[in-house]
Amino acid sequence: MTDDIIISGKGITKKFGDFTALDNIDVSVRRGEIYGFLGPNGAGKTTTIRVMTSLTPATSGTIKIEGEEVKGLDDPKKEKIGIIQQHIALDRDVSVAENIWYHAILHHIPKKVAKERIDRLVKIMGLEPYMNHMTINLSGGWKRRTAIVAALIHEPAILVLDEPTAGLDTQSRHMLWQLIRELNSAGTTVFLTTHYMDEAQELCDRIAILNHGKIIAEGTPEELCENLGRWAVEYIEDGIKKYRYFSDIEDSKSFRSTLGDEVQVTTRPTNLEDVFLELTGRENTNATEEVSYRV
Repeated sequence: MTDDIIISGKGITKKFGDFTALDNIDVSVRRGEIYGFLGPNGAGKTTTIRVMTSLTPATSGTIKIEGEEVKGLDDPKKEKIGIIQQHIALDRDVSVAENIWYHAILHHIPKKVAKERIDRLVKIMGLEPYMNHMTINLSGGWKRRTAIVAALIHEPAILVLDEPTAGLDTQSRHMLWQLIRELNSAGTTVFLTTHYMDEAQELCDRIAILNHGKIIAEGTPEELCENLGRWAVEYIEDGIKKYRYFSDIEDSKSFRSTLGDEVQVTTRPTNLEDVFLELTGRENTNATEEVSYRV
């Protein structure tokens, strides 16, 4: 990972009538990193991806790829991006091979070059036994792998993943994590959205947290946890689970000593889920009061 900015979004605003889905956000993704975008349902994650990839025009603001502004859906600079949306866009009624070749044709890749790339990517993804299988018969994990090959066939510098492991079983999730790491190690910059805090903490070099269409925090997982407090004290009081966070373990012990002996209490390292819930609210709806910090 370098400090070279490969994707830059400045002042991105997206409105749907009177509703503001994105409110003047700035996004900078460094070349070679895995950048995570977290937020509650309706926070604006998918809208951000659609604006960044020109699938939806921004109301205002600019998107630059490698320093050059993207002008619209037909801008050739979009060739630098491969995207896998939450709902996988594959033809269910043809084979895996036909789906992949279709994307090669869409990108006008010469047949010999396309075959070399397909053979290499299919091997990386372990898809060789499934090439003649009908896509409709594949599990969710193998459909994701097929979609990744299709998205990488034109060798984009950036891979955008919207909820890449949504609906997958545990084994498939971990297999896909490993594939994302391998692609990133080979030089692909990855931008992903996810609802899973363990996924973000496991994969991402840096993370932005989005709420009500605004970025309210950004940093590495470690920085975000440090900013909240390295140590979390969980305790149950009057039947309600409560949380306090401390930078120093001794301070957490001092606080514990103020609780009665009858109180159930646990001290543990702070994690990304703590950060997310403290910033966006512990209820199922978005928090009414936002806490904003950036490290």
